[in-house]
Amino acid sequence: MSRRKLAVVTSHPIQYYAPVFRALAESRSIELRVFYTWSQSDGSQLFDAGFGAPVKWDIPLLEGYAYQFVPNVATKPGTEHFGGFKNPSLCREIEAWNADAVLVYGWCHHSHLQAMRYFKGRIPVLFRGDSTLLDRRSLWRAALRRGFLRWVYSHVDVAVAVGANSRDYFAWCGLPPRRIAVAPHSVDTVRFAQDTLADESRAAEWRLNLGIAPQAVVFLYAGKLQPVKNPGLLLEAFGALPPGAHLVFVGSGELEAELKAQACTQANVHFVPFQNQSLMPTVYRLGDVFVLPSRSETWGLALNEAMASGRAIIASSTVGSARDLIQPGMNGWIFASADATSLAEVLRSAFNAGRAGLKLMGDAGLARSVHWSTQESARCIAEVVAAVRVDS
Repeated sequence: MSRRKLAVVTSHPIQYYAPVFRALAESRSIELRVFYTWSQSDGSQLFDAGFGAPVKWDIPLLEGYAYQFVPNVATKPGTEHFGGFKNPSLCREIEAWNADAVLVYGWCHHSHLQAMRYFKGRIPVLFRGDSTLLDRRSLWRAALRRGFLRWVYSHVDVAVAVGANSRDYFAWCGLPPRRIAVAPHSVDTVRFAQDTLADESRAAEWRLNLGIAPQAVVFLYAGKLQPVKNPGLLLEAFGALPPGAHLVFVGSGELEAELKAQACTQANVHFVPFQNQSLMPTVYRLGDVFVLPSRSETWGLALNEAMASGRAIIASSTVGSARDLIQPGMNGWIFASADATSLAEVLRSAFNAGRAGLKLMGDAGLARSVHWSTQESARCIAEVVAAVRVDS
């Protein structure tokens, strides 16, 4: 059977997508080429507004798959607005490569939507997105938005959802079940699990350096310290716990100074600066349970990473992945979003489980994480490409 040529259209190299592209490139049924539309960025260093600093990832993002950067002539290039990607040669370059299908990541950029419209009816158009209906809008705005989105997705043969909430969103946008597939949102689970003993040892030493006793239960937050992530809620809820627990914040952002000021009277709250990707398998092992208290999160890949690191997980009800990843009481807990009392109750349950109980929950999560691996995501995408036909 000949391999089908799949053109992927996406903005720039991203640490979560590169492993999936490498896995797709190894597929026996897919010949892959990624077309990057933010030609001014090779992904080696970007200014991240959430962290408030330039970020240079220290893991390879352009190895193991074919790619090309498409010239971007936008006056103000970037991901934050619709006109940030204007790539006049994009469709021509995909046609010159003789693609059998195109997979577009995100439509809210000029060139991406243009590619969807151009190729619709010519070759199968797939779309990959993680939007959900969890962040409710007023009824009139929702109605207007829904009509527009139905038009956008009329240019898609198959929408590739990342999970249950994403699947519901595409159905709400008017796509019938036969035009919705699921390929799980994933992380490189092998990278987070391959050096378990070494990472556990480094994390144990790190905990001691922070002044945390070996038997103490540690709650961990790792990410951007910004309002939408709601780290202040976690700090508030943690204050209701009995003595003996510890809370570690890893990251930076606009709320850093405010959080440190609020925590100055709590000896068991620790702050660790931003850590790059190569250290994250150790970072997750600083805690016994990982907490993601976001007000709004389409998915929350940090939960995937924590699971792959063998940690119990806690998430708010407005974190898109909670529905898929968390089996309450088995590998973690879900609390009512923005509700400090609900979160405090969940933190207390985790604290009462103790390190041994949380280890068992982390082991259960690690076993489940295989279903959200890069290999599984690539396998599902390859199956969609093999099956899809124009106007499916």
